[in-house]
Amino acid sequence: MAWIYLFVAGVMEIAWAIGMKQSEGFTRLWPSLFTLSAIAVSLFLLSLALRGIPIGTAYAVWAGIGTVGTALVGILFFAESTDLLRLASIGLIGAGIVGLKLVTP
Repeated sequence: MAWIYLFVAGVMEIAWAIGMKQSEGFTRLWPSLFTLSAIAVSLFLLSLALRGIPIGTAYAVWAGIGTVGTALVGILFFAESTDLLRLASIGLIGAGIVGLKLVTP
């Protein structure tokens, strides 16, 4: 169950990162409220995941999911660069997430 909490926490990190962009510096009410809610849910789920996953692994995976997911959303919806080096770097982060999952009970 801890890994499910961690995965959903990572997805919520993606949500709050995108929400932060949409809030335009917290000047728009609804995107700002969404962002703050997503941050709270993400951190709460991360705290639940920490009951069963070592902190170093959990934090790295949580941040990695957020990083890779946010970068991919940026590419798909905000016309961000698809430069080969950028994509390879995102892939390396993804490989690190998978590696940490494989070596953590």
